[in-house]
Amino acid sequence: MRLDALDRKLLRDLWAQRGPVLAIALIVGSGLAVLIMSLSVVDSLQETRRAYYQRFGFADVFATAKRAPDTLADRIAEIPGVGVVETRIVKDVLLDVPGFREPATARLISLPEDRETRLNGLALRAGRLPQARSEDEVVILESLANGHGLAIGDSLSAIINRKKQDLRVVGIALSPEFVYAIGPGSLMPDEKRFGVLWMRSDALAGAFDLDGAFNDVSVSLMHGSSAGAVIEQVDRLLDPYGGTGAIARKVQTSNWFVTNEIEQLYALATVLPAIFLGVAAFVMNVVVGRLVALERGQIGLLKAFGYGPAEIGRHYGLFVLTIALLGLALGIVAGSLFGRQMTELYTEQFRFPVLIYWTSLDAVLTAGLAAIGAALVGGVSGIRAAMALPPAEAMRPATPAAYRRTVISRLAAGIDQPTRMIARHLIGHPTRTLTTVAGIAVALGVLIMSLSWRDSIAYIELDFFERTQQQDVSISLREDGAHAAVHAIARLPGVLVTEPIRSVPVRLKTGTTERLESLVGLPKDPRLFRPHDAAGRPINLPEHGLMISTTLADLMGVVPGDRMTVEARTDRRPTADLAIVGTFETLIGSPLYAAKPVLDRFMGDGERFSGAHLRVDPRHDHAFFSTLKGIPEVAAVSSKSAALGEFRRTLDETMDVMISVYVAFGCVIAFGVVYNAARVSLSERERDLASLRVLGFTRGEVAYVLLGELAVLSVLALPLGCLSGYVLKAIFTSQFNNELFRIALVIEPATYGTGLLVGLAAILCSGLIMHRKVNALDMITALKTRE
Repeated sequence: MRLDALDRKLLRDLWAQRGPVLAIALIVGSGLAVLIMSLSVVDSLQETRRAYYQRFGFADVFATAKRAPDTLADRIAEIPGVGVVETRIVKDVLLDVPGFREPATARLISLPEDRETRLNGLALRAGRLPQARSEDEVVILESLANGHGLAIGDSLSAIINRKKQDLRVVGIALSPEFVYAIGPGSLMPDEKRFGVLWMRSDALAGAFDLDGAFNDVSVSLMHGSSAGAVIEQVDRLLDPYGGTGAIARKVQTSNWFVTNEIEQLYALATVLPAIFLGVAAFVMNVVVGRLVALERGQIGLLKAFGYGPAEIGRHYGLFVLTIALLGLALGIVAGSLFGRQMTELYTEQFRFPVLIYWTSLDAVLTAGLAAIGAALVGGVSGIRAAMALPPAEAMRPATPAAYRRTVISRLAAGIDQPTRMIARHLIGHPTRTLTTVAGIAVALGVLIMSLSWRDSIAYIELDFFERTQQQDVSISLREDGAHAAVHAIARLPGVLVTEPIRSVPVRLKTGTTERLESLVGLPKDPRLFRPHDAAGRPINLPEHGLMISTTLADLMGVVPGDRMTVEARTDRRPTADLAIVGTFETLIGSPLYAAKPVLDRFMGDGERFSGAHLRVDPRHDHAFFSTLKGIPEVAAVSSKSAALGEFRRTLDETMDVMISVYVAFGCVIAFGVVYNAARVSLSERERDLASLRVLGFTRGEVAYVLLGELAVLSVLALPLGCLSGYVLKAIFTSQFNNELFRIALVIEPATYGTGLLVGLAAILCSGLIMHRKVNALDMITALKTRE
């Protein structure tokens, strides 16, 4: 293909500026890689979830009751919009797994006797379903099997209705209901301490006195039906039988966690690429602007030979678009590789039968538009300047910088000549100096922000596990008990301190807004579970009214001083308008607290307890857990040390990889910005530096002029880089504000130090490359006129 003169010039310019071109392409590619990675993983998760839910009939509405007759299922099926109704028995029990000293919590779920379940089906991974009328055969969740190395034919024991029963594993399965299998009161899945067991319904009905009855129902909706209207009717039917409140699929525990993770990935796809592409546009602006300044004479000649402004604009437009396309190619490759790696992490975290990653075409198209947009935004001022430059003015040398005696120049009078040259050049081009300092500062800020992720996670760990939780073990009772139950727990082997609590499921109402939450009643001065706000301040429980997290307050639309209707969803249904005494910021969940006497007065059934926090002598752990396994009143047990270990393990497996990716991109940006600044400066001053060599300056002195300027710019950028990192972290944390997690705006001094050291390493690498280029400078070529 025959190229015209401008196309040949474009190729020559790209090759001559290959260093800055590649540096900008790497910055663009970093942002696009994050964008493509995040959007592709989101698409993979969403499509996998959709197909899994549809294939195995994941219900749209879930509801529980104390004991409802089987005949009620027909009335639920008659509700307009209801498709399929599946009733079942669900109970939490303690599980004794051979070789594991602690009791695990298991959720027993019934399967129909004479048919396959129509909703929430099982994806068998091994074995078979329990035979009809079998009393000891179970299918177990795959995570529990993996956690304990259980296989088909193995046995375990459970306390079922006050009796210890041996159960035999006949199948291992996954369920759409437990993609994210999290136990009661837990923060992370724990495959050793929580699992699900499926048994035939007759066995569970006989064990829990639920013959001809159910305590859990799942409902699918017809296309176009309103979940809210169906939930209202289901609640009305279940209320006489101890219904605790129906919920839609969107707030079902497992699906809610998966949805929150997808939303966080969307936030990543929005914030980080925008920051990276903003830096790329800034650097592009500098490169194109300086390229136009260097080629003033050539632009004048081209216009003198008849090339119009449109052709000149097209030429420089193609220059920036070529860089954008190169960055897009790098982003597609890197985004696909990192996206596959992220998908493998989610395969471990979420229990899908299969999770297939593919690079989303929509993500690539979005990335392409973002790359072109960033390139054009960055290059538009330089392109317009080239188009508007008159031929006569263009062929005239640029007006020299106005150097005049200033206070700084007088102070520099006593220093050596190369240093004065550095000072005069920086002072004589203030705009260029400030833009270069700003570019390096933003690059350092991106690096510091990436490194600070670990600080935020460590702060959450400090806040949730160290400040708030002073207990060793937390116990949930099967039914609310009186003092006798607490005294029995206090007498367990090794128990040093007992702190009983009460937790009641409630429906909150304000205007048209309703939510199902847990109202937790704590002692006035708790010793073991001491809630703190996000700043580490203790939360003082009032003698009247409620303390509510700011997240929940925003969702309910209330502020301190307002009143909120609270309805207990238990056997007794007291309802009262309670005052919001205060709000508090928290990093995890959306808790609702009251002093325990306040909750007891609201319930009106005396002083009762639903569980307790315990401090246990570690020397008696074995005796404590062995005894606990045989107590039928206990429904669930959680260990603080186990929860903390699982929290750290999960984050080590997922966050470390993500942080490494972001830090790598941050390093690329830091290096790209610094190298680009030095390389463009070398291109601009190549003749000046060669002239210095002719005048007798040594190679070291000439290199000092260029690298000294880079060093001064870098030193000026260091404090601004710290400020930039904090601002970028603030922007980033504002996007991670959902019901599940909030990211703390925390950057430790060590993180600033590490970021600056890595940035200085990038600056040093750029300096070494520039030093080699200065040493290799061809004086004859450099002193030739560009014409």
